[in-house]
Amino acid sequence: MGRILTPVARRSALSQVRHVSPVRPGAARDLVAGVYEQAERDFGMLAPPVILHSPAPESLAACWLMLRESLLAHGTVNRAIKEMVAAAVSLGNTCPYCVDVHSATLGGLARGRYAAEIAGDRIEAIDDPGVRRIAAWARGSGTRETAARHDLPLPAEQVAELVGVAVTFQYFNRMVNVFLDESPVPPQVPAGVRPGLMRLLGLFMRPAARRVHTPGASVDLLPAAPPPADLSWSDGTANIAEAFARAAAAIDRGGRRSVPEPVRDLVTAELAAWNGAPTGLSRAWVTDAVSGLPAAQRPAGRLALLTAMASYQVDRSVIDEFRRVEPGDRALIELASWASLAAARRIGSWAPPVRPDGPRQAAPEGCPVAARIS
Repeated sequence: MGRILTPVARRSALSQVRHVSPVRPGAARDLVAGVYEQAERDFGMLAPPVILHSPAPESLAACWLMLRESLLAHGTVNRAIKEMVAAAVSLGNTCPYCVDVHSATLGGLARGRYAAEIAGDRIEAIDDPGVRRIAAWARGSGTRETAARHDLPLPAEQVAELVGVAVTFQYFNRMVNVFLDESPVPPQVPAGVRPGLMRLLGLFMRPAARRVHTPGASVDLLPAAPPPADLSWSDGTANIAEAFARAAAAIDRGGRRSVPEPVRDLVTAELAAWNGAPTGLSRAWVTDAVSGLPAAQRPAGRLALLTAMASYQVDRSVIDEFRRVEPGDRALIELASWASLAAARRIGSWAPPVRPDGPRQAAPEGCPVAARIS
């Protein structure tokens, strides 16, 4: 089935991307070709949230490193729990596209267990207390106050893997909200057909999701980089620490190319005072925030702030305003990628502390993080 559906999945991935023109697989070269090859092999398809980055090759490689090493690579937490975290984080960020994809993958892996509760935002109905605890933490991880209510009484390496997935999807949810539609299912598909298509997606993803993927196999796509202090939650989990350090450095390089320094300074200052709370439906707050920038930099400031703190408010008018100043696809992706990761890194700093040298703890009773769910 995979061989039959792969060409269809490629065409669908290309058609779903808004605002930029992704690199077609047949035209991919060098770094883009390397990422595409790994993504089809390890993820099972060229997923639109990955392929949308292709106009900016380093941003593409960075997003793939974070996704592969946190979600796909074999570690101490099983893939089904990681998929649950991905879907629950996406619920908290109101990213229905990622909720659909990752609850469908969870359903394919776990034969439906927990997938319906996650997709329907009924975390309190999950019968396993340990799984429910992880899902509640993931859903609330995007706001500082809510994140502080939860802890993860798990071994340090498991916490690092779960936080890695959460930070990755804090990043991807923002990029998806800007560059993709609300669902991988086209809007013209009748509502009654949709559940069957999502089950088919889960079955399509299952073979790749069940394979063992060697940790660290993606990191050489980008050059080595020192680990930033705000990624200390990854300490002690070598492949995740390496992937996030290299990805952060690559995205920072893109930010220096495509985001004016005053805009970077403004976003950094706004995020430092931000607790993750929604900004509301009005965009008046961002107009006030960028008023001190030079007029030519306000479109970049508006797009960067909205992407970081209210990605659901980015619409065609915000993109077009930025395009009038900077028309290139690469600059648009690099700005959005930089802003998305800046927010995700801020949120990651609220995660439960990881103490690699502290005493090992057993997983709480009823929490099958290290067991296969099938």
